[in-house]
Amino acid sequence: MIATGIRALVFDLDGTLVDSYGPITASLNHARAHWDLPPLTEDRVRQLVGHGLEALVAQEVGADRVIEGVRLFREKYAAIFAADTRALPESLETLQDLHEKGYSLAVASNKPARFSRRILEHLGMLRFVTYVAGPDTAGSTKPEPAMIHSCLDAMRSTATDTIYIGDMVLDVESGTRAGLAVLLVTGGSASPEELRRTGCPVLETLARLREELAPLRP
Repeated sequence: MIATGIRALVFDLDGTLVDSYGPITASLNHARAHWDLPPLTEDRVRQLVGHGLEALVAQEVGADRVIEGVRLFREKYAAIFAADTRALPESLETLQDLHEKGYSLAVASNKPARFSRRILEHLGMLRFVTYVAGPDTAGSTKPEPAMIHSCLDAMRSTATDTIYIGDMVLDVESGTRAGLAVLLVTGGSASPEELRRTGCPVLETLARLREELAPLRP
């Protein structure tokens, strides 16, 4: 399933390594409540995320309320995100295994990198990751390729020896525009059927990477 010659991996964060839909939902509803909008369910928010906070707030709070809506979202999120974000099953063990096998690992998320790093550190994952990219470090959100390219630079890898791993259709466009092969994992925002329709390889669990990727030679 995975081509030979791979030595580095770039991971999406939400829905791929961690489940942070709870704090995202609570923070979005905090912003919506300011304008007396009814709360959204976590299942609904799960379907909406991935395109960056400003796009989410514009859609679900109002295009004319983005600045204040983002402020309110971040006010709530800053207080709860670390404690309320969970590692997805075997994600920590998988990162550790791949690190010990010699692979370079990076994370590219549309979440600001300062939040992503704190989540990864809180969950014990940051020590295995070479670089964490976000719109605040790259200057643009995915699917623009700048974020993934910055990961390649940090790992000193190339598009041909790196794969991008995500959990939604947007990740296919993100990885493809950056010139990388894309691997998808179920359990995030998209259904397995949606992921398979992209034509990309789909893993039922992230832990399958441990079987697919052999140790690198020194």
